[in-house]
Amino acid sequence: MKTLYLIRHAKSSWSFDLQDHDRPLGKRGRKDVIKMGKHLAAHQAPPEVFISSTASRAFYTALHICDQLDVDEGNIRLDKNLYHAGAQEILEVVRKTPNCERLAIFGHNPGFTSAANAFANLNFDNVPTCGIVGINFQVKYWKDVQFGQGLLSFFYFPKEI
Repeated sequence: MKTLYLIRHAKSSWSFDLQDHDRPLGKRGRKDVIKMGKHLAAHQAPPEVFISSTASRAFYTALHICDQLDVDEGNIRLDKNLYHAGAQEILEVVRKTPNCERLAIFGHNPGFTSAANAFANLNFDNVPTCGIVGINFQVKYWKDVQFGQGLLSFFYFPKEI
């Protein structure tokens, strides 16, 4: 069995005159990502592979989650294809993942909500900032994952925790 953790970046800051790609986490985002990382560490086995969008807010979300899971940040791989990726692009990233049991992907909406819905036949309106969706797949290799095959394992988000 494989478990995919879809983790939307934490709340970003709009306080700086930066390109969208370079926006950092905001105060609430920094607070939420620590809380969510602690919750994830207490309730789930840590992912073995971490892949993040190259956007600053997604990468720093991944760094903070790694800190809370006590995982070396060197395990984070950056993938420019996750920056504002749609469900199909997210599926392609998943399918290219080396063999592991648990994979965490960090990125953006609306793609993450669309991907969660497509992977597990869900009907989420929105995966909120710093939301974490866990989806299980009964496959041996990530390359075999398809839309509609997954089962929702968990859905955590800051206002619930």
